[in-house]
Amino acid sequence: MGKTYKNYIEYVFMVLCICLVSGTVNGDDKHQTNQDVFGRDNAIHVAVVACGNDDRVLETLVNIKSMVIFTKKPIKFHIFTEDTLKDKFLQTLGSWPVTVQSKFSFQLHSVTYPEDGNQHQWKKLFKLCASQRLFLPHILSDIDSLLYVDTDILFISPVEDIWKFFSKFNSTQFSAMSPEHENRNSDWYSRFARHPYYGATGINSGVMLMNMTRLRQIKFKNDLKLLDPSWNEMLLPLYKKYRLNITWGDQDLLNIIFHYNPEMLFTFPCKWNYRPDHCMYMPICKSANQEGVKVLHGCRRAFQEGTKWPTFRAVYKAIEDYNFNGDISTIFAAVKTNLEALDKTHCTKNSYTILNTLKTMIQPEGNENLHGEL
Repeated sequence: MGKTYKNYIEYVFMVLCICLVSGTVNGDDKHQTNQDVFGRDNAIHVAVVACGNDDRVLETLVNIKSMVIFTKKPIKFHIFTEDTLKDKFLQTLGSWPVTVQSKFSFQLHSVTYPEDGNQHQWKKLFKLCASQRLFLPHILSDIDSLLYVDTDILFISPVEDIWKFFSKFNSTQFSAMSPEHENRNSDWYSRFARHPYYGATGINSGVMLMNMTRLRQIKFKNDLKLLDPSWNEMLLPLYKKYRLNITWGDQDLLNIIFHYNPEMLFTFPCKWNYRPDHCMYMPICKSANQEGVKVLHGCRRAFQEGTKWPTFRAVYKAIEDYNFNGDISTIFAAVKTNLEALDKTHCTKNSYTILNTLKTMIQPEGNENLHGEL
């Protein structure tokens, strides 16, 4: 009886802790969190949009896990998803150890678009629901600053490191992204775009910082014959003008916006948004080659297609399989073992840029970096 009672007490304690950390769904269809525990200005706010099927949910959960593993700061996740997928997030995040859950909170949001008669078009623009990011500044109206990430993103460094770029913004900048490419000769925008784009090679919006307080106050230059429109006032006319000319959906719309307002964008190096394009033919991301990859972007289904993109798949699989019980050094060991077994491709030959970052995370001092291929 004593043992049973003890187990019951432990179970009740665990449930209470989970409720404190993650909350419960209420009639407002939002997930209540421990925002007050973290403090409104202390947590790093991260938004991700996941629609579709169970594979997208899993990819998003591995994304979230990567941030939670390496952070030393509290994170507040804003997960925008379809109602049919919410239980999967609740069940998995609620099953993580209480000690892990104490590092983050989350809120589930339904995907919503302005009632402008174009809701269906917005939702289907490029990847399902991806354009939701364009409306986050006004959906999350009480949030000052936000990190948006695509579902196919993995952090192998603390999320607070990229958050520090906010302190580098000048008085006109409200957003930060990385260039789409380092080499204009092989860049998509400079060769194929049928619309204006930012800079010489365009920008990639898979990892995006936003000072939303500034954004809400800004009037934007444009080619729409609109006099100083706000962000919300500009989006629909912009879409209507360019909808037949854009290929990458909302990312193209962002490129058009920053083409006409370049002073509003801060660009960070490609090591913070490292994609297969940076190594598929040759290593072209200088910051990653010199300082290591910080954030992996598994576009081209790189986290799923292990035969085609084995380096990206190896990191994804190591983080997916990590169960929070062992030391994070097991992630480094798993990635290294997986990579050593692979056939040599341009990306696997350049995988030391990933291993060096993981090695630094595990043993920050007293280790020589790896160089060259494995």
